Amino acid sequence: MSGPPSPLPHSPLATPLEPVTAPGVAAGAPHAVALIERARAQGNRVALVDREGEVTYRDLVQLAERAAATLLAGAADLAEARVAFLVPSGRHYVITQWGIWLAGGIAVPLCVSHPRPELEYTVTDADASILVSHPEYHGVVSALASDLGRRWVGTDRLTATSPVPLPPLAASRRAMILYTSGTTGKPKGVVTTHRTIQAQITALIEAWGWTEHDRILHVLPLHHLHGIINVLACSLWAGATCEMLPKFDPAQVWTIFGTRRLTLFMAVPSIYQRLVQFWEESEPARQAQMTASCSALRLMVCGSAALPVPVLERWRTISGHTLLERYGMTEIGMGLSNPLHGERVPGAVGAPLPGVQVRLLDESGREVADGEPGQIEVRGDAVFSEYWRRPEETRRAFNDGWFQTGDIAVRSKGIYRILGRNSVDIIKSGGYKISALEIEQTLLGHPDIAECAVVGVADMEWGERVCAAIRWRNRTEVPLADLRAWTKERLASYKVPGRICTVDDLPRNAMGKVVKKEVSKLFAPAAGSPGAEQCGSP
Repeated sequence: MSGPPSPLPHSPLATPLEPVTAPGVAAGAPHAVALIERARAQGNRVALVDREGEVTYRDLVQLAERAAATLLAGAADLAEARVAFLVPSGRHYVITQWGIWLAGGIAVPLCVSHPRPELEYTVTDADASILVSHPEYHGVVSALASDLGRRWVGTDRLTATSPVPLPPLAASRRAMILYTSGTTGKPKGVVTTHRTIQAQITALIEAWGWTEHDRILHVLPLHHLHGIINVLACSLWAGATCEMLPKFDPAQVWTIFGTRRLTLFMAVPSIYQRLVQFWEESEPARQAQMTASCSALRLMVCGSAALPVPVLERWRTISGHTLLERYGMTEIGMGLSNPLHGERVPGAVGAPLPGVQVRLLDESGREVADGEPGQIEVRGDAVFSEYWRRPEETRRAFNDGWFQTGDIAVRSKGIYRILGRNSVDIIKSGGYKISALEIEQTLLGHPDIAECAVVGVADMEWGERVCAAIRWRNRTEVPLADLRAWTKERLASYKVPGRICTVDDLPRNAMGKVVKKEVSKLFAPAAGSPGAEQCGSP
């Protein structure tokens, strides 16, 4: 792979900022955390706004240096030790993440909505030696650290240590592990280096015209790529201001649209659907105010799941914005994007981003012509380096240096349209990529479930809805509410089936394999199967 993409010549922040040497790092030493070094040069500009108020770039860097000292605890370098952290959206998240990087560690963000079993899986799979938590989550994290024999630090004590000399870092060092579901069932860790992260950021800085004058509202989860890179990291790289909410609330978002001078907003289709619903349920005068509030924004982006064209068109009517759709995944960052300026084609995800190479191959490995479907393969500096401690899966994921995404698309005049995945065992719901196999494995732990098959069924709000066809033991059918409560104790809420269907037998082919396409038909509105009438919805 070649070096990081060149900065955009005409961008106000395209030229590298003057190098600022971190404490203890000798001048000229290799130093890879370019994001933090750029922040250091922003001084007293406001970096973040959270529920505690404003925080400047200078304060973020200084607090991150203290966090690094605490994490080092007298060591010279964490040497890529994994540090898992459960911290809500806000300054403490950034301070923790940057502190891990400055200390030479690998950041492993945890999901604030995950139950203990999922947190424990991530911690043990990553082999994290240090756990960090915000006071809101001290109970679960301290207990987990104690049970697993790991060091635990609270964010309320993380910045209590005076700065110490920090280790010099090479850009090739591992920086972060994000967990994503795969066809093997259990989530696997996607490893990115500091160079990878920089390539992911700079491609979007150029493509979407980020500058220090931007102000973005952040409402996305901070344990996967969309919220971490596209919103937070790009904002801080550009010297912009990021306003961070602990969770999405449509009324609050509409209020902020009307009272702040925002320039950017990025979300998943389900969030835009809920904003549309709130607008439609409001009084006409309030609707007019909300519509006018969107006019100040220069760009609104949607991704992480397919955006239904009716939602795009309705949002355009309400806000005046044609949402910019893009395509990416944890392993590649963003690969394709509709243009900042120019026509945005509904239902399409645009063209390759700067520094990204894309090709479409058929099942025989032949590059396809325009109009023919093929699997998307991606190559470039933004592509991940490995699945954590899964060398064989890493090897299978690449085709002569090209990452095989598993997504099928067609291309016309350089513009790509996603058709779906080549695996029916991945469900995209509300911006999350979910493994049907993981859910099936969990459901089979229920004492009354003999067999099950989990599928994603098209849904206007969520993109796909998680549905489960179940064969009960001894015909002992469990009410949907009870099953959902049981499952929520073991899986994140977005993985819990929203509908279930009782069947006498699961549909199978001649080889005895469950046919997922036939399972999906059980949940169709007009399905004639006897099992369809038994489907329930919360």
